[in-house]
Amino acid sequence: MIRVTRLDGRTYYVNPHQIEYIELNPDTTLIMLSGKRLIVQESYEQVFDEIVEYRRMIGAFKSEE
Repeated sequence: MIRVTRLDGRTYYVNPHQIEYIELNPDTTLIMLSGKRLIVQESYEQVFDEIVEYRRMIGAFKSEE
C-alpha cells in the first residue's frame, strides 16, 4: 500500500495495483480500476516514487527482470 493525502488533509493508503492511470489537471488525480477518482496533494513524481518503492519492497521487480 502507498500513502497519499487527500486535498482535505486526510491520509489514505491505496493499493497501487488498483491504480489504472494518473491524471494531472493540475491536481494529481488517481483513477482506480473501479472508476473512482482520488485527488491527492502529492505530485505525480511523488506517487510514482512511492509505487516504485512499494514494488521493490514486495519484490515485484524480480519477476519483471
